[in-house]
Amino acid sequence: MNSNTLKNILTSVFLIFSFLHSSLAQVDYQRIYLSGKDASQTVDWEFMVSDGRKADTWSTIPVPSNWELHGFGTYNYGHDHKNADRVLGTETGFYKHAFEVPSDWRGKTINIVFEGAMTDTKVKINGKSTGEIHQGGFYRFNYDISKLVNYGKSNTLEVEVNKHSANASVNRAEREADFWIFGGIFRPVYLEVLPNAHFSRLAIDAKSDGTFNSLIEINNPPKNAKVKIEIREKGSDLVIGNIESADISEGSWLSGKIEGIKTWNPEHPHLYEASFILMQNENIVFQKKETFGFRTVELREQDGFYVNGKRVVFKGVNRHSFYPNTGRALSEANHLEDILLMKEMNMNAVRMSHYPPDERFLDLCDSLGLFVLDEVAGWQQGYDTEVGPKIIKATVLKDANHPSVIIWDHGNEGGWDFENEKWFHEYDIQKRPVIYPWLVRNGVDTYHYLRYNAGIQRLTHGQIPFMPTEFMHGLYDGGHGAGLDDYWHAFKRNPVYSGGFLWVFADEAVVRTDRDGELDADGNHAPDGILGPYKEKEGSFYTIKEIWSPIQVQTFNLNANFDGEILIENQYTYSSLVDCKLEWKLFSVNGLESQSENHKKVINLPDILPGETKRIDLDLPDNFDQSDYLSISAYDWNGKELYTWSWPIHSPIDFAARELFEPNSSEMNMVQMEEENGQLKIQAGEMTYFFNLETGNLTKVQKGTKLFSFANGPTVEGMDSQVEKVYWEMDEEGSIQVHMSYSTYPKKATWTVNSSGLLSFESNGPAFGSGGIDFLGISFSYPEEKVKGVKWVGDGPYRVWKNRLKGAEFGLWEKAYNNTMTGYSYDNLIYPEFKGYHANFYAMELQTEEGNIQIYSGTPGMFFKLYNPENPPHATPGVTPKMPKGDISFLHQISPIGNKFSGPETMGPSGEKGSGVSHTGDTPFGIKLWFDFK
Repeated sequence: MNSNTLKNILTSVFLIFSFLHSSLAQVDYQRIYLSGKDASQTVDWEFMVSDGRKADTWSTIPVPSNWELHGFGTYNYGHDHKNADRVLGTETGFYKHAFEVPSDWRGKTINIVFEGAMTDTKVKINGKSTGEIHQGGFYRFNYDISKLVNYGKSNTLEVEVNKHSANASVNRAEREADFWIFGGIFRPVYLEVLPNAHFSRLAIDAKSDGTFNSLIEINNPPKNAKVKIEIREKGSDLVIGNIESADISEGSWLSGKIEGIKTWNPEHPHLYEASFILMQNENIVFQKKETFGFRTVELREQDGFYVNGKRVVFKGVNRHSFYPNTGRALSEANHLEDILLMKEMNMNAVRMSHYPPDERFLDLCDSLGLFVLDEVAGWQQGYDTEVGPKIIKATVLKDANHPSVIIWDHGNEGGWDFENEKWFHEYDIQKRPVIYPWLVRNGVDTYHYLRYNAGIQRLTHGQIPFMPTEFMHGLYDGGHGAGLDDYWHAFKRNPVYSGGFLWVFADEAVVRTDRDGELDADGNHAPDGILGPYKEKEGSFYTIKEIWSPIQVQTFNLNANFDGEILIENQYTYSSLVDCKLEWKLFSVNGLESQSENHKKVINLPDILPGETKRIDLDLPDNFDQSDYLSISAYDWNGKELYTWSWPIHSPIDFAARELFEPNSSEMNMVQMEEENGQLKIQAGEMTYFFNLETGNLTKVQKGTKLFSFANGPTVEGMDSQVEKVYWEMDEEGSIQVHMSYSTYPKKATWTVNSSGLLSFESNGPAFGSGGIDFLGISFSYPEEKVKGVKWVGDGPYRVWKNRLKGAEFGLWEKAYNNTMTGYSYDNLIYPEFKGYHANFYAMELQTEEGNIQIYSGTPGMFFKLYNPENPPHATPGVTPKMPKGDISFLHQISPIGNKFSGPETMGPSGEKGSGVSHTGDTPFGIKLWFDFK
């Protein structure tokens, strides 16, 4: 027996069980699924596609699904309509499915409901049309098929789905867009089995003061009908409120006041359940349950968004409904994973780009706590006034009772017809705000991809609440975290700021079943995520997590004189920190081998209200400075880790001195020198170093007869500087020093070969007044193909950019070599990336085929760079920053990164080029390094 046969048998058993249940519980709302409930539990239907792969041949396909992912039809990205080199698939899919209808369903209303099909959809039951063609690919639609089914017999469902619409505005809104376009029935299909008298609509408006209003529409209301509403906390059997109508014929509104309620918000998403009971002569005719939350949404003019009377700052992201293997057909696990990752980044909001989501996604936003901007499609062109009102109605009726949905988006970036706006409030009894992503309209400014400090009487300079619904366009490793700290501080200076939404949550790389399973992001159109296609975490993930943590540790200086007190700021909207905790730990780093935890303590935070800052005594032990670094983790009232910060206690030179110069740890040797053909050979014990006497560069390192290919440095990076003089001498301790002088930076530098065989380098600090500096320091070369990995003491484990330093923390880190191109290397996507800049450098061990090379720093605030990340072939100039040419660099300053549309200089102060400042007599920190090849 094959898996499809078994699946169909199990489906039949499920339907029979459901039918038996339906006859026993005739008054309850029922769903009988004809398809699977989601992409992880599908049902095979008969299927044929008109064009493209597997055309004109009947086979089977799982439902729900997108047919491209199962080998049918044609893959297209939304821009393909204007690309003459691409074949635009306009195929039609034909579905057939047989289902049984029990005899005892006679007299009931049977609706067939489609949660989503792309796009024009014709439905037949037993060869007869169910009604007009549905148009619009992301919306629920249904038909009453009570008069079309054969009771007590098998019935045939036929569905014809056109990938492109006969309505040009639908194609412009949905098919000619900056996202993948698919075909098929991609959301569930089910039957609603209802008594003839039933609720056809239940709309709830539950306010934060306990006021409960409901709009009730009844199909075929019986005589002497009444409606009773029982309200319970979700998951409880205890009724906390009853509302009852005298006579439903007197009106369709039912209202009441529930005392002692808990409001819904993302920090504490309290949910309730309303049981709507239709009664006739005290007998229950029909009942249906609706989940809701008590909360009030307001957009106050020249002020901001308020939920439950509290001004809201959105820390949000845009989310496509997408998974590489299944397209837009998603599972419970997909929805849950996405929401948990958003909350892990300390986000409180998500924008539905660019169409309404699955029903289940909103259920989870309700229960787990996320504000939702719910959007009708229209990427940059909108629906016409024929289709537009229908899809707005479908969206509102499906999603309106979800407390997480607090704003309607009318399209995106021009994807609207203003004439259609009125239909949102026609159907939404809550009258939520309606916004236009990228416009100043309806009292809010949502401008996209603003440059730092942009706008005249707009955005950070304006009087209207501003909330960019897209910003920090994160192509490859650019945007997102890069520049976010600058933007966020700039936003907060204006009292009407309302936050913003990053573009975008995850890379949309789809599995190409026509290319042996290759992942395809359509060039640079879709690799814009904070996460990879399978939710791999890029460096910006942790940057966002730190910047948006609702518990913030204010800056302090940690050293041996630290008094143990820090300032804690509460950036929650609704919650005190009284049930939150800090946990600190003290660690020792044992060379470059391991680290150990010395002490730890949990501190219960006091009643710090939203917006307040209070001083907290960590109660560190008196000998805390015997450890190497301190970490502090913040936890919310559920024990969820919000962020973990860490700080070194001692300076790099103290660490280096401890590791390299402990008493009697260095063997003394006779140093021998040989000068020949412009090269200086210095031997100390088993170590031999070779220097070029024209440049002062190290050219070769030898340990006994073993060669290390570490060479060609110091090469000055970031400035045009010429070597003016090189000479060598022996110092008083018998060490040999090679001195170099430069025309600009670093003016002077010195190599020292110690009698122990240890090699050190020291150069002057930056002492000049020129600007326009991308990076500054020195480099060396080492063959990349010989590198196996690296261990280091410093910030990690992710690389950093000048404008993305947050999210990397101090410690002992290790990673194997990889050549990941962020957002591109889908065949071998390994994070953290090996290549790039790393901050707060103390020590490193480069693990190579020739042996391990240890390098220690004596300079605070230094960076090191391991090779240059390769740029994906579709990279734009903003995400291809200038980099030092050398393989391994030690730097005072590193380069920033931009985003898809612009360079880093447009993204805030940390993205600007550096400028030197100096005065005669300055003694800035230079570069001090020790190289140990032993």
